[in-house]
This record gives sequence, structure tokens and C-alpha cells, in this order.
Amino acid sequence: MYISSSSSSSSSYYCCIFWFNWVLCLISFSSATDPYVFFDWTVSYVTASPLGVKQQVIGVEGQFPGPILNVTTNWNVVVNVKNNLDEPLLLTWNGIQQRKNAWQDGVSGTNCPIPAGWNWTYQFQVKDQIGSFFYFPSLYFQRAAGGYGGIVINNRDVIAVPFETPDGDITLFISDWYIKSHKELREQVESGVGLGAPDGILINGFGPYRYDSAVVPDGIAFQTIYVDPGKTYRIRVHNIGISTSLNFRVQNHNLLLVETEGSYTVQQNYTNMDIHVGQSYSFLVTMDQNASSDYYIVASPRFVNSSAWTKAIGVAILHYSNSLGPASGPLPDPPNEYDTYFSMNQARSIRWNVSAGAARPNPQGSFKYGQITVTDVYVILNRPPELIDGKWRTTLNGISYLAPSTPLKLAQQFNIPGVFKLDFPNRLMNRPAKVDTSVINGTFKGFMEIIFQNNDTTVQSYHLDGYAFFVVGMDNGVWTENSRSTYNKWDGVARCTTQVFPGAWTAILVSLDNAGIWNLRAQNLDSWHLGQEVYLSVVNPDMDKNELPLPDNTIYCGALSSLQKILVILSWLR
Repeated sequence: MYISSSSSSSSSYYCCIFWFNWVLCLISFSSATDPYVFFDWTVSYVTASPLGVKQQVIGVEGQFPGPILNVTTNWNVVVNVKNNLDEPLLLTWNGIQQRKNAWQDGVSGTNCPIPAGWNWTYQFQVKDQIGSFFYFPSLYFQRAAGGYGGIVINNRDVIAVPFETPDGDITLFISDWYIKSHKELREQVESGVGLGAPDGILINGFGPYRYDSAVVPDGIAFQTIYVDPGKTYRIRVHNIGISTSLNFRVQNHNLLLVETEGSYTVQQNYTNMDIHVGQSYSFLVTMDQNASSDYYIVASPRFVNSSAWTKAIGVAILHYSNSLGPASGPLPDPPNEYDTYFSMNQARSIRWNVSAGAARPNPQGSFKYGQITVTDVYVILNRPPELIDGKWRTTLNGISYLAPSTPLKLAQQFNIPGVFKLDFPNRLMNRPAKVDTSVINGTFKGFMEIIFQNNDTTVQSYHLDGYAFFVVGMDNGVWTENSRSTYNKWDGVARCTTQVFPGAWTAILVSLDNAGIWNLRAQNLDSWHLGQEVYLSVVNPDMDKNELPLPDNTIYCGALSSLQKILVILSWLR
């Protein structure tokens, strides 16, 4: 089952027996026509030099970034993860809704961590989903060291894609990057010191092309994307960084937006796109230039005002097969650095393609979200880091989340009292900030309105596990009841991560049709690590018999640690 390094032989046997029985059990919950795909991954430290300096990064199967999970709607994915780090590990599947299966979400509120030297097997179905997503390690600031990779969910053959089949499919990870280790960065944030300017911006784990010898030192490896003239490629771009909004652009090429985080969009051309932390986009890019030289692919920081950021520009190369020479000259211009209005208007321009089918044959727009009565309203206000009980913490509605030793989902399953309280306030309370394990009490099949109010000085991104939500409005200033008159109730895009600009608000609507306990978090890793998260409990009062039960291979911890000891003893007896 979970293989401790001190008992590999008997535990390996136990693992194999459990694997076989468990998969047979799981098959009974899925259609016989839905295929299974199996992966064996080892997560470990590897040495890399993304900015020309050797450092320890986190690789998956020795790769940085990790391998891409390429699957199709409704497939069942089984990933056996071996933790070869020196810390506990969880992988979370950003944007995968884990329908009726919160046990596989891979965050501290649903799973006990995989101890160092152990392995654990995730099993989930990509039920009724298509699109571009990613996975990453969710604990201990580990995402700052890597451990991430892409997830591609293809349409089933019976569902038409709303554009012609591209000639190729390319995934790009853009991210801020620090030469300090994730452990050093973690300690820095905990001590109240901000992250500061990154040492660079990576594209697919590589540093910048030497576009300017005064800015980029010699000897840094860079990413080259090879293409053929006249062909069209689907380019999936993920901001997998830890705190920096990035502007993405390809020199002299239009970006035709077609999909974001599982939703097909109204197809519009952009010359550049602001991609905030944790967001994913798909563009069609046609190679329609004369290839007099290679072209720059650029990811540059947004909304920064320090000269220290000048070196933090990611540059890769787009190389036509008939290119006449290397790229040279200045980079393509970004938007005005301080113009949040441009970025907000660009975000508002992204619309849902209501006539296109996605995972199902019926059009996306057949779900008339704007006509559904809201049952619950939460206005969630953030604040910059502050001292609470002598420690630097971040808050949502004045509460900094404290992760209990027993995951919330396990505490709920075993009726363990005192682990959490269903009392997260729907507004900021007039009381001092505190550290607590306070959970939102959601209504199964309710329709929730959430307004994020950003009182911080930087752009913050917020993500909800288990769902796609509709982004219906955003504006500067303080949200009021009258702000609802500006909502888009027809074709607001459905996605899982949205940005909130400083001194501004963003409103989302979400249908709570997926029972479980789901993480609502800041994607900015410094904010998340210091407590800017909350869980949403959605309980089906009828106890849906189709919801997957507690997995046989569950790891137990906290108040349930004794159950884990029993399992270890049983493994030895076998």
C-alpha cells in the first residue's frame, strides 16, 4: 500500500494486492466503456540550472517540468506517486473537478500527506470535462521548486471541437522563478519578508534567450519552439508561477483565444494576454510570417514598479523551419505597465462560447446560469499579511486558515468532533483577525454568489476546487448591491481561477452540485501559505449512493493515526 522505506518487501506485496482489488472496486463505479490509463511517477529532487546557476528543483519522473497527462473526457486516470522528497507531498489537479470524489483532490483538507519514501495512488475520472489544466505539489511551498506539469483533456470523437484540428499542440509553462530554495522562500515569507522581485521568468523551465547581452548573461539555456510555415498550432499557456501576473505575447503573431480552463470561448484575436497566477489559456497561432528571422515568445511581469524587475523577462524562440536567421532587436512591447484598466477590460472581453458543445453534445450555453436564483452570498475580503498571535498571517474575512492534523474530509467521514466549525462568515466581522479552522457551510444544489474584494496592493488570483464558476463581473472600488446591475448573466466565462485587481472586486456564481469538501484558495503562493484559504463543505442530505466511498488505500493521520498503524501491522503479517 504506502511503502515505507524500512519495509519495502512485505509492503510491496501488500501494495500489489491492494492495487488489484482497489482498481476492480473502482471499475464498478465507472462505465465499462470509459478507459483506464495508468501512470507511475516518482517525485524527486533533480539538479537544474534554469537561470545558469545550479540548484535543486522538484522533478516528476526526472523531468522539470513534469510529464503531460494527455487524456480524453470521462477517462479514468490512475497515478501511482512515489515521494522521493525529504518532505511529505501531495499533488493536486488544478481544475479537475473530481466529481463525487473529493478524496482525490490532493490538498490538506482532503488528504493526509504522502510521507517521504512512501507512495500513494490517485484515481480519478475526468468526468464531463475538456480543456487545459495542470497539476502541482500543494504543500510546504513546494510549487516554488517545480513538481508541476500539464493536463490535456481532449474531446471525445462524438463531440465536435469549435475549430479545425490544429497541426500541432504545444504546452508552455510560464512562471516567476527564484534561485533560493522553496524552503528558504517559505521561511522568508513566514518571517514577514516579502518575496521581492524574482530572479527571472521561466518558459518551460528554461531561462531567457539572450535578447540583450546587458540584461541576460551568457550560458543560459532557452526554449525553442519549432514550427512549419503556414500551419496552425494550439498553444496552451499556464501561469504556474507563485506570485507574478505575466503578459504573454508572440512577436508579430496574433493569439486567437479558443479555450480557458475547460470552457470554449468566443474566438477573438489578441496581440498579448495577461495571464495571472494559476490561470490557463489556449490560443490558435498561425505561422503566417515571412520567417526573415526567428520570433520572440515573451512572458513579462505586470503591475510592478521596481527596476529590480527589469531582468525578470522570460524569452523563448519561435523557429520556423525556413527561418533565415536568429531573432534580434527589441522585444515586442507590453501593455502600459501601470494600466490595470487595460487588463480588466481584456478580462471582461473573454466570453463563453454559448453555441459550442464541450464535454457534452448540448451547447455550453444551454445552462442558463443567469436565470438561477442565488441561495447564498459571500463577500470575501482579503488583507495583506499582518501579525496575529505573533506570527505573520493572511486572512479572508478576518480569518487565517489553520490546517488541522486531521484532514477535514476524514474528520467528516468519521464524525470526529472539534476538528472544524461550519461558521465561516459571509461578510467581514467587526472583530480582531484570528487563526481558525472555519469552513463555509454550502447548500447542496444551491447557487452561490461569491464576491472577492481585494484590499491588498497586488493582483490576487482565487481558485475553487471541485467546480467551474462563472465570472460575471469585476470593477474597481468597493462592491455594493448595486454592482449586480453590471453582471454578465449570459456569456460570462466558466473557469476555475479568477483574478482580482488591487482595490477592486470580482464576482462569481457557482452551482453547488458536487458533494464534498472543496478548497477555495489564493493561487498566489505567499498569500496561500500564510492562511488565505477556506474550505467549502457541500453535503448531499440524501447521501448520494453514486459518490465514491472512502478509498481502501487511504492514508490516516492526526486523530486517525492509529488506523494507519493497524494497516502497517497487517502489511507485515502478510
